[in-house]
Amino acid sequence: MKLIVSLVAISLTIISFSCNSKNEMTDLESNREVVRKYHEVWSDGQTAVIDTIMSPDFVCHFIGGLEWKGIEGAKNSISNHKKSFPDWTEEIVDIIAEGDKIVTRYKSTGTHQGIFNGIDSTGNKVTIYETSIYRISNGKIV
Repeated sequence: MKLIVSLVAISLTIISFSCNSKNEMTDLESNREVVRKYHEVWSDGQTAVIDTIMSPDFVCHFIGGLEWKGIEGAKNSISNHKKSFPDWTEEIVDIIAEGDKIVTRYKSTGTHQGIFNGIDSTGNKVTIYETSIYRISNGKIV
């Protein structure tokens, strides 16, 4: 009888850990998908998607101390950037998920066709590689 009880306890423990592991993998993949959608918005300019993938508490810390906050801040930043680089695209090269963090390394390309940081349109094609770190909470970027 002790052997059966022990086997049942061990089996339940194994099942419990395997279920948690599967849920964690599902969460990590869901988090990756949220960040993929964010990069797609930068590429296609469809800022309405931001409402579904971004928390109102979102804060972007960018190069040189530049920040934008909240859903409207993100939408404005993307819209303004697309005015300067209408063909801007972001191609994810690497994506890493750990806990509530997602890291992407991506290739950004675009043609400078509008005023950007006070610089008039040059018509120059730009390619840069960027890395971003995101935190996901309740299925949204914060």
